[in-house]
Amino acid sequence: MKPAETGVEEPHAPRYSADAARLVAAAGVDDPPDLVVPYRLREPLAPAIAAELEEGRKISSEVILSAYTELQSRHEFLIVEGAGGLAVPFNEELDMAGLARALDLPLLIVSPTGLGAINGSVLTIEYARSCGLGISGILLNLRSEVPDLAERTNPHVIARLTGVPVYGPLGLLASAVDPGSSGIRESVEAVRHACPRLVADLAAAG
Repeated sequence: MKPAETGVEEPHAPRYSADAARLVAAAGVDDPPDLVVPYRLREPLAPAIAAELEEGRKISSEVILSAYTELQSRHEFLIVEGAGGLAVPFNEELDMAGLARALDLPLLIVSPTGLGAINGSVLTIEYARSCGLGISGILLNLRSEVPDLAERTNPHVIARLTGVPVYGPLGLLASAVDPGSSGIRESVEAVRHACPRLVADLAAAG
């Protein structure tokens, strides 16, 4: 599930948006688009702002919570993809951190591995803790085929400074770029092989 997706070319089309298509392909499910991504918005902005620009539209917290409850009843395991960072607002009352708190969701923070990753990861974790959120770990992404010095050293520093599990780094999964690609399932298997500890920990948590 992704509560809101912005930058959608045809937000009112009765079909999966790009992110939703990737999610259902990776999960191997066929849930309705309005459950997988309740809000699809045209402008590539924070959801609250993108909605406001669409004739003053507002995102309803109840719609998001209802979609989550329905999906949770359909599946044994449910992952909610964030819409931006923890402080990104859905409306005047709810941001991503508030949604995670309302749903009692532990966080898996996804971060780049290179320059700036230490500061970004530490600040995100400190903000999450200040919001009373549980943190399962950090998944680090590589943006280059050959890791540079920062990408090789940052994971150990982030683990030491934050005290949370660090998974990865995970390289670019080219086959996951195309939502219609049969390679998406292979990409999921690539994650299993690249981050076996993450897969084991998620299975144990479930």
